[in-house]
Amino acid sequence: MYASVPQDPADTPADDSAYLRLISLLDENGARYRVIDHAPEGRTEEVSRHRGHPVSQGAKCLVVMVKTGKRTKRYFLAVVPGDARVDLPGLKALAEGSYVSFASADRAEALSGSVSGTILPFSFHPDLELVVDPGVLEHEEIYFNAARLDRSLALDTQDYRDHLLRVGARIQPITAKETEAAVQ
Repeated sequence: MYASVPQDPADTPADDSAYLRLISLLDENGARYRVIDHAPEGRTEEVSRHRGHPVSQGAKCLVVMVKTGKRTKRYFLAVVPGDARVDLPGLKALAEGSYVSFASADRAEALSGSVSGTILPFSFHPDLELVVDPGVLEHEEIYFNAARLDRSLALDTQDYRDHLLRVGARIQPITAKETEAAVQ
């Protein structure tokens, strides 16, 4: 069963703009999703247990910085299955960059609009390019923290795919092979 959930303002933290923006976007586009409240948790493996699904159905969202020139950088919101790692050299090659690393926590939070561990698989910032690994789209639903440690969404994967196509996001392999996996 999918439905939007009317939000009680008393139930919403003061700085919950990313969560409210997400819910508004999903409702405007008729997306099918479920809200899941759970104990506060941001680690993919642990929160997957709280939500009751395989880790592979979680959408792990990481902000990656790629230097493309002496003074130029590009930021990517890399979305991979919860049991996978981001292919940093692959993202560097994608951006034709010279250096790649995870963005600092401050920069990642500023670009994503939420704290680490709650970053959405949606970009609302023009400087944050969305790249999604096809493995995220293999299940009927994807799960992710909804810009909060204590609330997640189960989103119909077709509705997420439709969003990616609407916004022109890249869907391409960005999962590291086990032998070359980056530490995350």
